[in-house]
Amino acid sequence: MSNIPPIIHKTRTQLVVEALREQILSGDIEGGEPLRQSAIAAQLNVSRIPVREALVQLEAEGLVNFEPHKGATATKLSVEQVTELFELRAMIESDLLAKAIPNLTDEDISEAEAVLVQLELAFKLKESVASWSELNTRFHTRLYEAANRPHTLDVVHGLNTNCDRYIRLQLLFTGGIPTAEREHRILLELCKDRDVQKATDLLRLHILHAADSITKLVEQKIKS
Repeated sequence: MSNIPPIIHKTRTQLVVEALREQILSGDIEGGEPLRQSAIAAQLNVSRIPVREALVQLEAEGLVNFEPHKGATATKLSVEQVTELFELRAMIESDLLAKAIPNLTDEDISEAEAVLVQLELAFKLKESVASWSELNTRFHTRLYEAANRPHTLDVVHGLNTNCDRYIRLQLLFTGGIPTAEREHRILLELCKDRDVQKATDLLRLHILHAADSITKLVEQKIKS
């Protein structure tokens, strides 16, 4: 009897989330398509309350946008966009880190580590998914700021905003969290050691490996 898995009772909101997520990722609901709460509620035979809650959760996962005068729409997923955004990130961020490391102080390292601890705690809570990207950006930013390149950092923040939904997908659905945690810790240690070459090499691979796993996920969902 001890080997029988427990029965998991899913809430209506969870069931709506799973149904809509699969339709968006599979392409049954196309990017930019409006998500009418009344129509979804009728289709899934639920009230509008779990639909509204599900749309908010899917927004946190990066699969839904809420736009003024338009309401909720499905976000567009693109392999080409993943490739371009993440290649740009790998190039710019590794250069920024190389310029930052010689200027890093012990205080910079300590503050970056404090943010990393917050991120590791957030990774353990699915309900904290909306904070993952923000904390991840804060961790990297704390390391990059020492480069004293504010305009380059603005460009990086713009790229991160566009990568946000893809990063969440990777962490949620490709088992990317343990790898991200391990690589962040190693990156921090390399920055502590002021090892520019190894730190920038790791950062570049960290970003490009994420792109590979996201590309495979998006391709799989588009084809299925």
